[in-house]
Parts: sequence; structure tokens; C-alpha cells
Amino acid sequence: MSEQAKGLYAALSGALGQVVVGQEEAMEGLAVALLAGGHVLLEGVPGVAKTLLARSFAAALSLTFRRVQFTPDLMPSDITGTRVYRSSKGEFELERGPLFTQILLADEINRAPPKTQAALLEAMQERQVTLDGERHDLGPLFTVVATQNPLEYEGTYPLPEAETDRFLLKLVLTYPPRDEEVEILRRHVGGGRIEAASLEPVCDAKTLLAARAEVARLTVDETVLRYVVALAEASRTSARIRLGTSPRASVALLMASRARAAIQGRDYVTPDDVKAIAPAVLRHRLVLRPEAEIEGLTVDDVIGGLLHEVEVPR
Repeated sequence: MSEQAKGLYAALSGALGQVVVGQEEAMEGLAVALLAGGHVLLEGVPGVAKTLLARSFAAALSLTFRRVQFTPDLMPSDITGTRVYRSSKGEFELERGPLFTQILLADEINRAPPKTQAALLEAMQERQVTLDGERHDLGPLFTVVATQNPLEYEGTYPLPEAETDRFLLKLVLTYPPRDEEVEILRRHVGGGRIEAASLEPVCDAKTLLAARAEVARLTVDETVLRYVVALAEASRTSARIRLGTSPRASVALLMASRARAAIQGRDYVTPDDVKAIAPAVLRHRLVLRPEAEIEGLTVDDVIGGLLHEVEVPR
């Protein structure tokens, strides 16, 4: 049994629930990414608690945290850092940017120009920053939680495909159901609102690394591996998809499936784990054909079709 991962998820979701109403799917996705060692992209219209969820997530972990508000004039050096001349010392000294942290909240990431978004690539993929030819390690716990508004909103830029592929999951936050929205209002008028900064951490770095090691030991049957590959192949041959998933996406789907199994308390992965987490892993990696968009289909619609068409091993 995956007791550490299951316990960490229970504690984390409990802490997030003190601040954020609803959004259980997004909370589970954040826990999956945390245990799989991946980055998360949160998308939704303004006001659906993207930033609040990301802040609460960071506050619930006893890890170093930095927030960057991405804007059209943000330069790459603003996030990576630069060397500054110190006249008192007569030498240049490294001034580290906000990338040097464990949890980075990249708020409204698609408001920054592509060259700044691209500056994240090395950090996200290699967990390191290179400044003036010198490499600086960011550590295994470096995690980017980015928020973005839908691309049809004015003043946003599409993320480069190479960057979106580095996000393990893309989680979509939607408008809350009526009862949940009433609860949001009730907390504001009743004095029951809790700020993210006041959350007590639910784990430390040692516990998190131990839970990740537990996830890495999960058993994965050959039938699950073949199911992951079958989904990838189906995306590459679908008449509705112009660009299917790469082997990196298959690895991401496997990693996320293992983490999901772990938070369920199992020490093995089932095809249902793959099926449940597949939309979050694949939705930002597929490019639809124009004909599919003309039909009014969304990426999630097409992914649902793939999951229906590909036989689930039993």
C-alpha cells in the first residue's frame, strides 16, 4: 500500500479545502504533479481561483516559494537573474532571479512575450539555470505552477509548443456549481474565509521526497504500458488530430498514472488510472485539424473519443 503518498494527498487536499471551495479535480492534479515531479499549467477565465489555488498549494508545503507576475515587458533576466557590478567590492556578483526557488508561481504566464516564456525551458526541463556559462542547480523539488487565461483573451500570447510540452498536466478550472458559489459568498460575509498565507504546512521536503520514491516503486504491468502506447498511436492516426502525442507525452502519462494510483493508496497502476488522468496530460499536447474545430469539437472532446475508441485492457 502507498501509505505515504495517500496520506500526503489527504493532508494536502484538506489544507487546500480550507481556502478554496470545490475544484477537487484541480487539487488532485496538483498532488499528482507534485508526486510525479512535474510542472502544472492552470487555465481558466479570471476569477475562478487559479492564483488562489496555486498560492494555497505553495503555502501548504514547507518549501521555498516565489511568485512572478508575467507581463508584456518582462525580460528573461527578470526571472533568471543577472550579474551586477558591486562598486564596493570592485567585482560582478550574481543576483539570482525568482527561478531560484522550490515552488515558482508563474502568474498569467501567457501575458509575457515568447522569449521570456522560453527562458523557463531550461529550468523546467533540466532544473538548472545557466548564467554567463555557469550552471546553477535548482534542485529536484523545483516546480512551476503556472496560470494562464484562455488564449482568446486580449493581451495574451500562445505558449511555445516546446514549453507547453514541459508541463506534465494542464488543469482547466471552470465556473463553480451554484452551491459552491454560494459557499464562496458565505465565507466572505460570515468571516470564515481563510487566507492562503495562514495555512500550516502539511509536509516537508524529506516527506515529499520519500513519497516520490514510493511512487517510483509502484508496479506497472505490461498491459498498462501497451495501453499507454495504444492511446499515443491512436492520437497520431486520428483524422481529427493534426499533431499527435510524442514519446515524451507517453512517459508523462505513465508518470502521472503512477502518482494517481499512489494517492489512491495502491501499489500498482490500473488502466483506469491512465484513463482518468489522460485528459490533463494530453489536452495541451494535441493539435486539432481545422475540420475538427469547424465541427465545434474541443481537444477534450477528441480525447474523450480516443478513450472510447481504444480498448481498455482488463
